[in-house]
Amino acid sequence: QVQLLESGGGLVQAGGSLRLSCAASGRTFSNRAMGWFRQAPVKERAFVAGISGSGISTAYADSVKGRFTVSRDNGKNTVFLQMNSLKPEDTAVYYCAARVDTALRRQQYEYRYWGQGTQVTVSS
Repeated sequence: QVQLLESGGGLVQAGGSLRLSCAASGRTFSNRAMGWFRQAPVKERAFVAGISGSGISTAYADSVKGRFTVSRDNGKNTVFLQMNSLKPEDTAVYYCAARVDTALRRQQYEYRYWGQGTQVTVSS
């Protein structure tokens, strides 16, 4: 069983930055690819960014490419999402998710473990 706890959300003005963190329990963190997803009001949850177990491979949704950066510290069982140049349309609940192996994937059903989410609100 893996438990995930997100932090770092909040209210920020457009153009600002936030850094989300996701702390994972367990001893097999480096064996798990990690993903960030978000769900805006009246929208389905969508892929934002992902990172392989080693951290070598990353992937981003087109809407955040060039503005968001995903990274991980396997020594601290933590994955990060650095969000720059935030826009009002980035407003959503952001979820951290963990896979059962190291391969990077974009689909929600590929992720077994999920955090509770952290709210990000970007004001115009």
